Amino acid sequence: MPKPAIKTAKPPSRRSPCPVSCALDIFGDRWTLLVIRDLMLGRSRFKDFLASPEGIPTNILTERLKRLLEHCVVTQVSATEGSKHLAYQLTEKGHSLLPIVKAMKDWGLTWEKGTRVGIA
Repeated sequence: MPKPAIKTAKPPSRRSPCPVSCALDIFGDRWTLLVIRDLMLGRSRFKDFLASPEGIPTNILTERLKRLLEHCVVTQVSATEGSKHLAYQLTEKGHSLLPIVKAMKDWGLTWEKGTRVGIA
């Protein structure tokens, strides 16, 4: 099965060509990696992200999903066959963030007392 074509949009303006800076422009805020975490945990619908314990506001969630779509980290799909509802899924680019999320989880478990794996 061929890989889906990745949309190539006009690249966004950047503060600098530094790869760390560019990565932070995409997912270096308070909420975006939590949305990516939720996608990695199998959540896919807008309402699923809203149900996470961190309590992301709807306007911020909308903006973060838009940014992830623009940067081809996620793609929109039909929630179920024939459904009008949309869901989100990680692209290959999005899945490549797994080691970063795992490293952050491991760091938190090691250095932040009271943290635990899994969310309700």
